[in-house]
Amino acid sequence: MSLPPGFIDELRTRVSLSSVVGRKVTWDMRKSNLGKGDMWASCPFHQEKSASFHVDDRKGYYYCFGCHAKGDAISFVKETENLAFIEAVEVLAREAGMTMPARDPQAAQKSDRRTELGKVMEEAVKWFRLQLKTSAAADARAYLVKRRLSPEAQDRWEIGFAPDQRTALYQSLTQKGIAPDLIVASGVCAKADDGSVYDRFRGRIIFPIRDGRGRAISLGGRAMDPNARAKYLNGPETDLFDKGRNLYNHAPAREAAGKGQPLIVAEGYMDVIALSEAGFKATVAPLGTAVTEDQLRLMWRIADEPIIALDGDTAGTRAALRVIDLALPLLEAGKGLRFALLPTGLDPDDLIKTQGAPAMQAVIDAAQPMVNLLWQRETEGRDFDSPERKAALDKTLRTALKRISDPSIRRHYADEVGRLRTTLFGHPPRASGPRAPWRPGQKAAPQPASPSARRSQLARGQPMDEVLREALILATLILHPGLISRFESALSRLDLTGDDHNRLRVLILAHSDAPDLSARIAAEMPAALDALMARPHLRITPVVRQPGNSDQAALCIAEALAKLDAARGARREIEDAMEDVTGLVDEGLTWRVNQAVQARHRADRPEGTATPDLGEDRDALSKHLQEMIDKQVWIKKIH
Repeated sequence: MSLPPGFIDELRTRVSLSSVVGRKVTWDMRKSNLGKGDMWASCPFHQEKSASFHVDDRKGYYYCFGCHAKGDAISFVKETENLAFIEAVEVLAREAGMTMPARDPQAAQKSDRRTELGKVMEEAVKWFRLQLKTSAAADARAYLVKRRLSPEAQDRWEIGFAPDQRTALYQSLTQKGIAPDLIVASGVCAKADDGSVYDRFRGRIIFPIRDGRGRAISLGGRAMDPNARAKYLNGPETDLFDKGRNLYNHAPAREAAGKGQPLIVAEGYMDVIALSEAGFKATVAPLGTAVTEDQLRLMWRIADEPIIALDGDTAGTRAALRVIDLALPLLEAGKGLRFALLPTGLDPDDLIKTQGAPAMQAVIDAAQPMVNLLWQRETEGRDFDSPERKAALDKTLRTALKRISDPSIRRHYADEVGRLRTTLFGHPPRASGPRAPWRPGQKAAPQPASPSARRSQLARGQPMDEVLREALILATLILHPGLISRFESALSRLDLTGDDHNRLRVLILAHSDAPDLSARIAAEMPAALDALMARPHLRITPVVRQPGNSDQAALCIAEALAKLDAARGARREIEDAMEDVTGLVDEGLTWRVNQAVQARHRADRPEGTATPDLGEDRDALSKHLQEMIDKQVWIKKIH
């Protein structure tokens, strides 16, 4: 749907950002200045205690100095309510008393159909809830009482009952004038091969499934017959419901997590209900499937470190291990998982019923980081009484760690796995604190600096060409703010040198939508901006000297980013190659070093320029590096 020019600007003018954000946060009145519209609070997007979330009401934007979330009123509603852009605009337009413009016919038709399907779902929920009060549901009510669900709790969770009749729901909905095709499309009924329509849920206790905005999108049913083909049955995929992209109890759990409760991921409906009724309100569950990538990302939007609390049996352990394999490539700084290991044979519902909420709290408090579960998976029940078995463990762990995309997290995982391996095999730790003590055959030697130490060294001794390229990127973006959105992701990941460059990046990202970006930065960090623009190489750069050609500026930024990435990638590859040396150097290691050198040469070479003479240089350099590796020159020789 396209909006007319000026509509969004008028909406932003009419809506007070502080009033929109104020519904989700509590302002820190010690830091906030109400008169100037300068507001501070704890960030609603990640768990924290300090007030690092800043709202500038006059300028209409927010920024978190902890997780770097930023935007305006539309993006805030979009992120906190899990809405599409146009849906967030509609929410704010209603609050501001603005009439939404006419929609595109196809988009309007699709939206109208979803609305109609939502009405069918709500009618079905009401009907199932009424059936739970009938005599036919006596066994279902007895079962719920046995599971310690009071009538009040049943009402809170909108639990219903589907009688064991073929067309009871269908007849009720059609009598209300609902079209049969909508009933089938909603998923509450299905069409047989002969064209007849029948109720999908029969002889089951019904659990409504609602999305992040509280709208009914599907149903889950537990069979009363112990011999039923499926104990639990979910509704099918529909225009409303995608089971891999939703979570049971999403909206209430998000609200509770925003108030500081840890997000718990249980296995099923009854576990979620039992945990929530016991006080663990921030609890969700996948919908009849293993956790998907979309669900994992959805959990991380609710909390930085969800706790996976699956059943303490073999199936629960297997489910936890599947989550590990899914999560490893997606890990980011500050985004992880912990695992609550329940007693064998118990699920959260059983534990709470038999031992009470304090026992469950103890399990949650003892939740382990994901690296421990990874180690347990590869070592539990296995003997490592030979060099070959130890080497097999090393290989398996290396393969797992290589799946982690973030280099910093990968290094920390390697450090922790190394510590666990030392504990298992009983080798005393070396005084130098090796980065990877679990690699066999490695001689004692001074080890590379830790990541934090390396970063500080990088800030002091960064190659000058890389410092200049960083400065070029920052200066070009300041002078061409329209390009920030294109390079925002690359800029946020860039490992910048020095505090000034980092602070300039924060301001660029925070004020990316401001047309007067350079003026704002000059007002907040005049010294850093003057130092940046005073660099001689910038004063003679065309995109800085004559900042009018955005296309040329974009090419300049892209080239600088590519060269920075190649240079630093080559350095990291050589460092990793050094770490992988275990006494036997193979052709693969030489090839990796050679490839790193070639990548650096390709990046530094101007586009379209042929340099055939570099072949001999690369070969000579690779040979020299191979000699260094053979001699292990990084190991201090003891005479």
